[in-house]
Amino acid sequence: MKIAIPTEIRQGEQRVSMTPDVAGKLVKAGFTVCVESMAGFNAGYRDEEYKAAGAEIAADTKACWDGADVVLKINKPEKHPDGTDEVDLIPEGAVYVSLLSPMFEPELMQRIAARKCIAFSMDAIPRTSRAQFMDALSSQANIAGYKAVLMAANELPKIMPMLNTAAGTVQPAKVFVLGAGVAGLQAIATARRLGAVVSAFDVRPVVKEQVESLGGRFVELDLGESGEGEGGYAKQLSEEAQQKQRELLGDVAKGMDIIITTAAIPGRQAPRLIEQDAVFEMKKGAVIVDLAAGTGGNVEGSKPDEVVDINGVTIFGPTNLPASMPKDASQMYARNISALLELMVQEGKIDINWEDDILAAAVITKDGEVVHEKTKERLKAAA
Repeated sequence: MKIAIPTEIRQGEQRVSMTPDVAGKLVKAGFTVCVESMAGFNAGYRDEEYKAAGAEIAADTKACWDGADVVLKINKPEKHPDGTDEVDLIPEGAVYVSLLSPMFEPELMQRIAARKCIAFSMDAIPRTSRAQFMDALSSQANIAGYKAVLMAANELPKIMPMLNTAAGTVQPAKVFVLGAGVAGLQAIATARRLGAVVSAFDVRPVVKEQVESLGGRFVELDLGESGEGEGGYAKQLSEEAQQKQRELLGDVAKGMDIIITTAAIPGRQAPRLIEQDAVFEMKKGAVIVDLAAGTGGNVEGSKPDEVVDINGVTIFGPTNLPASMPKDASQMYARNISALLELMVQEGKIDINWEDDILAAAVITKDGEVVHEKTKERLKAAA
């Protein structure tokens, strides 16, 4: 059975979906692993390392995709610079796995379905104990939260920790993290390791203990309702509660040196948490890293993959921070995706048990149709 590992073609992407060590384990299990030449180079993995692990090296894109039983990628199908569309490269009947974000691009899911392939999305993996080894959202969010703090610290015109020197005491930086999911918790831990005084807020009061266990102070706001949603995710607040939240968060933001925003709602635009009026009142030299910039932004004025200056406050809007640390990000993702692959392969052949709760939740297309319920709802609404 051939497993194809194509080069990622998204602008700025440096990760690869399979690392040599994980590829070697698949080869030993009886799979033919075909890696497109130079696919892992930007992540720090050379073709020679894949060869040493037993993988085959495809000379070009077509040779990699042709005849594949399984295609493993990080990003959704996109167009090559020469106009070749990756959707058209998916072999009919193959299993395709990547981070598809199906609810944001339902029409693309229809095109993938038309290839009569079985498509799984790594961002549809349920957040359960059994599925944690396959949770690519969490593995990549860990890296994003870590890098966001480093990015902010590098831009900040003061140091992070408190210093007692002969010239006097230097006060520590104040960091405010919005959203205490995986990225937020990693941001809290990283900022604390750098010596900052850290506060955090989340609409889910249940995360207070996690924030405090990392040395952060949990900011409690009376919004009149909880944002606790299904599966541990946040849910959308009422408009009245959202407005109250923005006002209260704006008051807290004024005294901060760094703000890291990570709040997201699955399949929806990111909630607006910080308004531009609040940014104007922040300290000159303060830094904001809006990790939700790609889905609308938590901060008014942030722009995807741009750096914006508003009244002396620098706002970063990175949409793919894991790609900036591609070696470890690729390693984590490869382990996630191979764990999912183990569920759908029996005795060296594709044998999918549709009663398995993980596979049933993560499948987006099969039998020529979009089967993911929430994506189907988006398609109906758009019709």
